[in-house]
Amino acid sequence: MDKEKKLSEKFYEVLKHEGVVAIVSWAEGEAHVANTWNSYMVVTEDERILIPAYGLRKTQKNVNQNNRIKLTLGTRDVLGYKDYQGTGFLVDGTARYVESGQEYDMMKKKFSFLSRVLEVTVVKAKQTL
Repeated sequence: MDKEKKLSEKFYEVLKHEGVVAIVSWAEGEAHVANTWNSYMVVTEDERILIPAYGLRKTQKNVNQNNRIKLTLGTRDVLGYKDYQGTGFLVDGTARYVESGQEYDMMKKKFSFLSRVLEVTVVKAKQTL
């Protein structure tokens, strides 16, 4: 029996268009927001999201204390609800940093600048527009 998909076709369509991604982490009562690009996100077959990390040091510090994370992403180039010009998503998940292994190597080939990979296991993804 297949697991229920958490990421919709609309989500994958958004990833095909450039847009900014906000990465929200928090620890000790304070939120931290960092950014990356839609085109840097790689989704695995089991719907984990891999993001190349060069900076993201504060995010990593927070993830080491609290592995919950939120991502927002979107683009004006994909129609949203009621044919609204643009759509976006809020993703809730858990995160960890990967510094070696097969997926790290694959990401390093795509994004030579990375020093680590931020891996997000999706708990839920909600279309917001």
